[in-house]
Amino acid sequence: MKIIDWYILKRYLATFFVMLIMFIPIGIIIDVSEKINKILANKVPFLQVAKYYGDFTIYFANMLFPIFLFLSVIWFTSKLANNTEIVAILGSGISYTRFLRPYLMGASIICILSLGMGFFFVPRASKGFNDFRYKYLKNNSETRQSQDVYKQISDNEYIYVSSFSYADKIGYNFTLENFKDNKLVSKTNATTIRYNEKDSTYTLMNYAKRTVGAMGDKLESAAEKKFRFNFEPDDLTPTIYAAETMTLTQLNTFIEKEKQHGSGNINAYLVVLYKKYSIPISAFILTIIAVAVSSMKRRGGMGINLAMGISLAFVYIFFDKVFGTLAEKSAMSPIVAVWFPNLVFGILAVYLLRNARR
Repeated sequence: MKIIDWYILKRYLATFFVMLIMFIPIGIIIDVSEKINKILANKVPFLQVAKYYGDFTIYFANMLFPIFLFLSVIWFTSKLANNTEIVAILGSGISYTRFLRPYLMGASIICILSLGMGFFFVPRASKGFNDFRYKYLKNNSETRQSQDVYKQISDNEYIYVSSFSYADKIGYNFTLENFKDNKLVSKTNATTIRYNEKDSTYTLMNYAKRTVGAMGDKLESAAEKKFRFNFEPDDLTPTIYAAETMTLTQLNTFIEKEKQHGSGNINAYLVVLYKKYSIPISAFILTIIAVAVSSMKRRGGMGINLAMGISLAFVYIFFDKVFGTLAEKSAMSPIVAVWFPNLVFGILAVYLLRNARR
């Protein structure tokens, strides 16, 4: 590597990490100001609070790293342009493509770090962050609840509840269907299902069971009856952030299992999986855009470049959130939704790079 490569690469990495170090404490201060009343009211132990903000740091650093990277590249490249260093570099005979090489090397380092964090460290931080919020900061009305859960619990059994509250361990309009050779064998209904933690059983209220027979159906009913089923309350209340708390291997296994069970949240889990790859790759796209936007010396100076960078950053966040939500709530393909922002900004990067070369 030449001296110029080391010079730009060190500025690239140093500015990025300094920006992270500067903005994360600001985020922690804002979060503390919002949650301090609930933390004090719930008498949360100090060690739990400290652990929460350790997880908070990793969780949000990973979530917002593309924006910090984008703004840090614009910042130090604008300074190079204002000091006419870029003019001197290009004037020495170095092509614009060659000038980009240390930037792409820096993006590769950040991409690898982000992949490693997303695969192994962020899931643990996400679990700690979300568990703390649900345990100490959420109101009773915000505790885990589910609506219209339909799930396969074995090769031949399917369950359904119209709603289930994890706090009360009570569900409504419960149905259990048993099949054999794709034919219904029995169907169990209850207006209410309640989980009994003492003996890990379920109590069915207004219980009714119909067993299909060749010579006629057999009916059974009771006002109340206890059963032991091969599913847990967690199966009736799929945690929204469950996928975020798993390593890559665990997540792939979990998604395959949920597909077999016919989970209604499968798209949300796939969005999490695909983002583990798309967000790190965005480091290359955003780096190219940032260099193309800020490598020219402008009359307005660094302020114009930062304004353009912040605007593009908000557009990227908007695309990422909107299409991620569309994938979770509609029939839109999760892989298309997750990669669409990178595709749009990739095209923009090519266009801006061509203009910058001129």
